[in-house]
Amino acid sequence: MNTEFTAYPDMVSRSRISLVLMALVGLALSCIPACAQYSANRPLGADAQQAPAWQKHAGIDQNLGRSLPLNDPFIDSTGRQVKLGDYFHDNRPIMLELMYYNCRLLCPQVLQGMATALRQTGFQVGNQYDVLVASFDPADTPAEGAMKKTMFLSMLDAPASATNAVHFITGPQSSVDSLTHATGFHYVRVPGPDGKMDQFAHSSVVMIITPDGRVSKYLFGVDFQSRDVRLALISASTRRIGTLSDLILLYCCNYSPSQGRYTVAVLRILAVAGAASLLAILWLIWLMSRRPKSSTVNV
Repeated sequence: MNTEFTAYPDMVSRSRISLVLMALVGLALSCIPACAQYSANRPLGADAQQAPAWQKHAGIDQNLGRSLPLNDPFIDSTGRQVKLGDYFHDNRPIMLELMYYNCRLLCPQVLQGMATALRQTGFQVGNQYDVLVASFDPADTPAEGAMKKTMFLSMLDAPASATNAVHFITGPQSSVDSLTHATGFHYVRVPGPDGKMDQFAHSSVVMIITPDGRVSKYLFGVDFQSRDVRLALISASTRRIGTLSDLILLYCCNYSPSQGRYTVAVLRILAVAGAASLLAILWLIWLMSRRPKSSTVNV
């Protein structure tokens, strides 16, 4: 009786150990498929998080202050031989976009964003600025450029006289290479939906060029802020255009090359507010220090 009683706890402890071991073995076996699936999916997930190889060659180097190759030959939308410098003679800044005319995705959106922002600036094309759109695909033709120009003028809602201030040009590979190198614009040929290498990957950006042909600002995106476009044009024109309020706003804003837009300069705003407050205090002191005129009574 005593033997059976003393053996019972040992049997219980052994059964508990067996149950724990069986549970651990079952847990390990259940984890094998999950681990195998995780290890199989992990490379796919890692690859999905990596940027495509072509994207490394389709960025922008901001060559602020770099001069454009003004002597390089191009062809305008009428088929006339021109030089790039022919468009820099009226002391007006130029908004420049690099695109290819057969693009069906990004380039038309950038053109639409340009037209919308320019309409909202309050400036008139041909008066305060010009527009220059250059194709980086040597296969594009002047006829295709003429079609794009007509479409852009309709989006810009400009008068007929604006046709002399909006230019769509094509050119040989050598001229394209010089222009893209000067602006830091990189692009790479990629396959289209049909597998043909007839499309390009590139950044969505417009550039503001000074009247003497130097890169002044880069504005990134598809939808551009009209305030940024207006301030960039004023800055590129060396403040020949714009109003006094524009100049104050330009002073109170900083151009951020990394963001490609203007941001509020808090310290400058505080300096302007402090100067205005000081002038107001001095004016009040002057008013209070004035003595009233003595009145004379004639008897």
